[in-house]
Amino acid sequence: MRRNLAEGVPAIAWPQGIVLSEYRPDLAEAVHRLMELGYQEGGGRVPALDIWQQRFETDPEYDPTLCFIALDAEGIVGVCQCWTSAYIKNLVVHPRAQGLGLGRALLAQAFKVFQERCEGFVDLKVLEDNLRAQRLYESAGMRVIRREPVPAWHTQT
Repeated sequence: MRRNLAEGVPAIAWPQGIVLSEYRPDLAEAVHRLMELGYQEGGGRVPALDIWQQRFETDPEYDPTLCFIALDAEGIVGVCQCWTSAYIKNLVVHPRAQGLGLGRALLAQAFKVFQERCEGFVDLKVLEDNLRAQRLYESAGMRVIRREPVPAWHTQT
């Protein structure tokens, strides 16, 4: 899906009690745990912590300022991991924070930062059966631009 940044970026409305941070290596374990929790319902998988952290922090498109982390009084409740190519790699919201507008706020933060970097578009991939995510992305102005076959590992049980 793609969001045209020339169309303007919505205002960011952070839910009450949410503080935004950027990625730091000392947050890796908590970020990884949230990603694992998010993928329990399907839609992908995340490698073991040490592999994930090494791949993430050494990726050529890695920039810690493009990994937006939302925290509440209990810890990390949202992660929007982006690459320098204006691509949203992962967006996960903890179940206790779902329905509060946090996913939309994280998307709006990514749109704003990429617009400030003079990018024209922000892209992401979402599986066809992830209807909740699709509704969120469409409500934030993202549109389907290309369909790809579902990976074989996703259809295996």
